[in-house]
Formats: sequence, structure tokens, C-alpha cells
Amino acid sequence: MARDLRPPGFRFYPTEEELLAFYLPNKLEGQRDDLHRVIPIVNVCEHEPWQLPEKAGGLCNKDTEQWFFFVPKQEKEVLGGKPSRTTTSGYWKATGSPTHVYSSTSKVIGMKRTMVFYQGKSSKGKKTKWKMNEYRSIKEELDVTNTFSIPKLQNELSLCRVYVVSGRIRAFDRRPLGVI
Repeated sequence: MARDLRPPGFRFYPTEEELLAFYLPNKLEGQRDDLHRVIPIVNVCEHEPWQLPEKAGGLCNKDTEQWFFFVPKQEKEVLGGKPSRTTTSGYWKATGSPTHVYSSTSKVIGMKRTMVFYQGKSSKGKKTKWKMNEYRSIKEELDVTNTFSIPKLQNELSLCRVYVVSGRIRAFDRRPLGVI
């Protein structure tokens, strides 16, 4: 019988700042060897989205809303090409432009790209409720007052949040309503 590794009451609802200021840098720099218990290394495009919840870290694999993965850079990307985001049954399509992620001190600490999973072949695919936010860390914080700064991304590893669209406005925000 498998033992549940989560302590009673454990919930993993990190903010974007926590993902980009703690988890991703610590994994990139090899500072913490226990992060795999919460966020494992998984190439999300080798699996269908509905298979990913069972691949989640031991402390989060029973979550019903969102799952986190460190995703290694693909060999194609290393050689300067575009990453392949196709799976056996469909593909992840980027929506919109990448956006900056800011720290609580208004510094740019990373980039975020949102993707939607489509079932079927490209151009004929059917949109699903599966979404993914891909976060990439930058080498150093940027001051938002300098609009000419271009962030240098750390591309060895990205951090992805995979989830099913719930229709709720505050799906990932677990703070009480009065807190800013």
C-alpha cells in the first residue's frame, strides 16, 4: 500500500513570483535536491495532458486542479530550432505574446507563455479545456523603468503549470478576498 507523502492540510498553490524566484532558480542552480518531490522533471510533450496528473510530484499528484513540471530544453531547441509541442493526439498552441512576470518589488523576474491544447492535427484541431503556463527564468532581475532592457532567459529548463480551465475567475488565487 502506497503511503501518502503529503502532510495533512497540505496544498500547493504557489504564486508566479514563488515559482520564478524560488523553485525555478533553485532547480537551475542545483541548490535543492528535494524539489522533485513537489515538481518533477517531465517532458510534457511526450504525454497527453490527461496523463500528466499521474506524473506530478509525490506531494502534489492528487491535486485535482493544477500540476507543475520542470521541462528540459529539447534537443531541437539546443540546436537553435523551435521546440516541438506535439503529442500523439494533438498539440500545444501558444496564445498571445509572452508576458513579463514581476516580483513584489516591481522587477521583471521571468517570462510567461500561455498555451492551449488542441486535439487533432494542426489547423484542424479541436480546442480543449487543457491549458499550460510556461515560465522561463531570466539571468538577473530587470528594472521595469528601463523599457529598453531585454531579458536574457535561462533556457536550460522551464517550469510549466498544467491545468484544466475551471471557469472560475480566481482559479489559482487562494488568498482571502480582502487581501491584496
